[in-house]
Amino acid sequence: MRQDATSLEACTVDAVDVHAFEIPTDGPDGKEQDGTLEWDSTTLVLVRVHAAGRTGLGYTYGDVSVAAFVRSKLAPLIEGAGISSPAALWHRMGARIRNAGRPGVGAMALSAVDVALWDLKARLLDLPLVHLLPAQHDRVPVYGSGGFTNYPLDRLTDQLAGWVGQGIPLVKLKTSRHPERDADRLTAVREAIGAAPELFTDANGALGRKEALYWAHRFHDEWDVRWFEEPVGSADLEGLRMLRERGPARLEVAAGEYAFTAQDFANLVVGPGGPVVDCLQADVTRCGGITGVLEVAGLSAVRHLDLSAHCAPAVSAHAFCAVRRLRHLEYFHDHVRVENLLFDGTLTPDGGALRPDTGRPGLGLDVKWADAEPYRVHGTRPS
Repeated sequence: MRQDATSLEACTVDAVDVHAFEIPTDGPDGKEQDGTLEWDSTTLVLVRVHAAGRTGLGYTYGDVSVAAFVRSKLAPLIEGAGISSPAALWHRMGARIRNAGRPGVGAMALSAVDVALWDLKARLLDLPLVHLLPAQHDRVPVYGSGGFTNYPLDRLTDQLAGWVGQGIPLVKLKTSRHPERDADRLTAVREAIGAAPELFTDANGALGRKEALYWAHRFHDEWDVRWFEEPVGSADLEGLRMLRERGPARLEVAAGEYAFTAQDFANLVVGPGGPVVDCLQADVTRCGGITGVLEVAGLSAVRHLDLSAHCAPAVSAHAFCAVRRLRHLEYFHDHVRVENLLFDGTLTPDGGALRPDTGRPGLGLDVKWADAEPYRVHGTRPS
């Protein structure tokens, strides 16, 4: 039954359940690679929060240990708590995990619970989540993202050209694991997609400062690359600043996907030398959920920087409609696969953008339990 604002004040969390599912990748020999990491699976940690006969869901991508963290530290705190103000619970959860560790696993756990609380509140009010938020947009532009470093050239070009064929005018490939191979890879991609689409690269922090500067100029001059993500590690603030100042003017330096706290974002954009990135990134499943994104959105606005959504398209499509300086959303191959497998109600790009479904309450997602069960690594299937 739909709640009005008055009855919502009386609603409290009845129960919390936590699940985790490990989905194998579909890369060559079952593996995928970027500049600094190789992996064979992606784990989604799912949190469900129940109140007044409705259920909200949230999730993050991380180790199965995130599920144990939610169960141990956060579920006992929110069980019995009022659900009218997810932001107030966000602050209480942040205080509770101070000694257990806020960055990393703690932030991912908090993010999943926060998303679930916002989803629950929207469902209780029978509203799509985007209408509960201070939305400034009705869609989020996307860029196709994959292009792993272990893809053979035919798969690499088919994937990126496929996104362009679907009307997505921005595409990204991983680089810098084997820099000597990148010239052939970039040439093949540019020939496959044509001159018009914008081409992005992501080194995942694989390069040293001077090497990254060398490749920044080559990327721009030879293949018209416009976006260089994490050319050096995101903790190397001076390296990022050097590349932003000395790299090509039309090649943007981006970072922020591994920022977990407000201070992490402040470090990237506030300082005597000014911002160290041209475009800031935030991951709703790492930075504190919906509440965290709203905080980062304010920071990006006052620093006159655009904010780009990192992955998790089913949640990001709603959350980032509330970002005034919205740039785009990373439509990441792995997360698209996982979310389509586990959920009904996922979104498909239309005209190069994701539009939240305003005909469904909350995030508009329902778990496909039968499809998810073979991949379970934590929790038990609801009866």
